[in-house]
Formats: sequence, C-alpha cells, structure tokens
Amino acid sequence: MVNYIHTETISVARVPEDATLNELPLLPKERLWGFWDYSVVNIGLAIATWAFLQGATVAYYVGAAQAIASVVIGYGISVLLVALSPVLASAKYGVEQFVMLRSIFGHAGARLVMITTSTIFAAAWSAILAIMLGHGLVNIANTLFGVEISKTGAAVSVLGLIAIIASWAILARGPVSVERVSKIVAPALVIILVVIIVIIFTRVSWSELTAIPALDPEQNPHVSFMVAVELGVAGGFAWWPNMGNLARLTRSSRAAFWPNWIGIFGASVFAAVVGSFAALLLKITEPTDWLVPLTGTVFGVIALVAIAFANVTAILSQGYGSMLALRSGGGKAFRHMAWPIMGVIILGPAGILVFFPGAVYDNYGRFLSWGAILVAPLVGIGIVDYFILRRTRVPVRELYKPVATSAVGYWRGWNPVAFVALAAGAIVYTLLLHPISYEPSAWFPYTTASIPSCLVGGAVYWVLTKTITQPRGLGGYTLETPVSTGVVRLP
Repeated sequence: MVNYIHTETISVARVPEDATLNELPLLPKERLWGFWDYSVVNIGLAIATWAFLQGATVAYYVGAAQAIASVVIGYGISVLLVALSPVLASAKYGVEQFVMLRSIFGHAGARLVMITTSTIFAAAWSAILAIMLGHGLVNIANTLFGVEISKTGAAVSVLGLIAIIASWAILARGPVSVERVSKIVAPALVIILVVIIVIIFTRVSWSELTAIPALDPEQNPHVSFMVAVELGVAGGFAWWPNMGNLARLTRSSRAAFWPNWIGIFGASVFAAVVGSFAALLLKITEPTDWLVPLTGTVFGVIALVAIAFANVTAILSQGYGSMLALRSGGGKAFRHMAWPIMGVIILGPAGILVFFPGAVYDNYGRFLSWGAILVAPLVGIGIVDYFILRRTRVPVRELYKPVATSAVGYWRGWNPVAFVALAAGAIVYTLLLHPISYEPSAWFPYTTASIPSCLVGGAVYWVLTKTITQPRGLGGYTLETPVSTGVVRLP
C-alpha cells in the first residue's frame, strides 16, 4: 500500500537552497540516489581501509575458517539491525536520522545524542582513515624511492592532515561529490580485492591457509571466536551514525534497504575476509603493508593509491552525515551557517587527532567497543519505537514544531525514559566486555556484548514507554501521519 504525506503542513519554511543540505523532509524530486547509485556509494564506503583493518584485527583472534564465520555472523546481525533502524524510517519519510530521534529522545535529548554520536565519532573515524591513508602514502614513498620513512613519525600526521583538508574541499560542494568519487573508487577497490584473493590462493591452498593459526593462538579458542564475532557486530553498528543520513537521499525504501546488503554487508564481509587471509598469510596486521609483498611493486603502488582515494571517500560520507546532523540539531547558529564552515567544525577535530597516530590508530578494537556501548542500545531502542510502538507511522509534523507545542516534546524537550533505556543497555555492555581493558566476562563467550546491550535497551524502552510515557499522553503515539494524495511518497 502506498501512503502520502503533505510536507506543506510542517510549520517550517523550506529555504531556497540545496534541499539535501537542510533537515526538512526531502521531496521525491530532491532525492539523489536509486538502487545502483546507493549501492555504489555503500561499496565505496565499505571497502575503505577500515575493512582491511577489521579483518586484520579478527585474524589476531581466529584462523581463516573462523574468520569467515565470525565476520559473516557479526556483520550479518548488525548491518540488518542498522538497516531496520535508522535506514528504513529515514528513507520512508526523507527525514534526517537525528531529526527522527526527536520522536524518541525529545528535541533537546536528540541534540545531545547527535552531538555525541555524530561529531565525536566522525572525528575519530575520519582520523583513523586519514592515518591509514598516511601509512599507505608512506609505503608508496618507501617502495618507489628506497627511503625509510617511519609510520609513526610526523610524515604520517602531515599526510593525514592533507587528506582531511582535501576531504573538506570536496565535501564543501555537497553530497553529490560523494557519489561521483564513489563511482570511480568502488569498482577499483573491488578489482584490488579480487586480485589479492587470487594471489593469496596462488601461494597457498585452502587447507594450508586454514592450517595457519591465529596471530595470537594462546587465547581460549571459544572466547577468541566470540571476540571476533563481537568485533563484527560492533563494526556493523559503527555504520549507524551515517546510514540514516545517506538513506534519506534514496528514492525508495527498497533502494535504501537492499544496497546495505550489497554494499555495507557484502563489500565489508568480502574486504574483511580478504584482510584476515592476508594478515594470516603474511603475519602482518597493518593493511597497507600487505599490498607490495603480495602483488609486487607496480600493482601494489596502484592499489595503495586506490585505497588512499577510498579513505577520502569514506571521510566524505562521514563528514556529510555529521554536518547535516549538526545543521539539523545544533540550533539556529548552525542552521544558517555556510556549508564549508560546517565542514571545518566537523573535520577540524580529526585534523588535530592525526597528530596522535599511535593513540588513535592502535586502539581500533577499543574504539569499536566504545562506539558499540552507545550505538547498540540506540539501535534496539530505535527498532522498538519505530516498528513496535509506532508501527512505522511517525508524526512527522511534530518533529519540527517548537518543544512547547510538539507531541514529541516530552518533558521540556527531554525524554528520560529513552536515556534510562540507553544507560541500561550501556551498563549491560560494560558488564559483559570491559571497554578499556577489553577483558570479557564469564557470560561473554555465550552472549557477546553488543547483542544483549541492544536487546536490553529496546526492552527497557518498551516497558517504560508503556508504563510511564504513553499513559501520560506523551510522545505522539496516538497521532497518525495524515494520509492523502500529497507530495511525499511513503512506500
């Protein structure tokens, strides 16, 4: 059944600018990407060097066969959940995901969540990508010119800073640039992955590869496998801060949901598995150190250049989602701020973090853990609110009304129920896997940490909403989106 909603009823005037750069619901004619366009964007985003790093980290715990299983299981669970929330809701209504969070956390509460998950995480991810790019370019210089530039020295930081500046310059032109760059980078990266996997199996047979032990074989095998699964789940959840922002640019829910499996799931799994195989074969955990030894100087350098461009693409996607979130939820000052200046605010902190490459780059697993502490319960809460409590019908007009008159204003713009549920999920995570020491609890080998955190966050939110929020008439749960022959198509 096809439903429609009048966006003219929203009490915010549409400003005369690129509609993709503001927080208002996008009309069909304003959406940029169909099925294949969005698939290409996701593939270019997924096969950045972080997928190789994910695979190398998995290889630290398990061998080849278990690496495949753990990556498929971990990414399969988390990418599906992220595709349900926030991707489907943002694609259906054309609403930016942090604006949609007002229906859960209230206007002020959503702003706090936005600032935490969008700006801080985007800065950290962009810094990791830029540092990886610096490592790759240093490898190119060392290979071509016979020098020995350190991967922990100033050269990596300077190159990373240049990458951040270049990303800002491209991003200042808007999200269309993300698609254009991805259409060039994504096919090149797929070719590189295929070449690497072919070369690996010309060197070793499948039986020989599976006989190679994990890079740290001293750990308990069952615990190690579950840690590898957890890395996959947390890695999939790490896409959450951006996927709703990108999905609102798609022309239908189908064009948003399935490219997640082709792009984010399929490409990430393939790249991570290739990364695990390469790390096991060469016993090297640094992804940019694989290519020249595996493929030779000429192709290795070409591949390093392509991966460098891929990292820029990923930084662009991270930056766009964060900039749009800050514009929509940061108040009047940010709403009218020039787009290039917004880019400086988002990517500026990453430009500082690149000068601490060891602290940022060497703590990848812990960084995933810190992200999952927040995102795992957020995903559970979002799924419960959208599918169970609201039955996929969000009162869109209320998201844009002033707090005092909005049905999703809750208590002066805050919904403490949502924050209690978020805290409950975060506590469960930390009890199962310590985010600093990365020490698993006795229950962790049977549960992981992200999945129980997601389930507990959603369950607590459902119970408290049913017993506290809905009886008080808050949250707009009794409201329905107006249905007519309006202008925004809702699949």
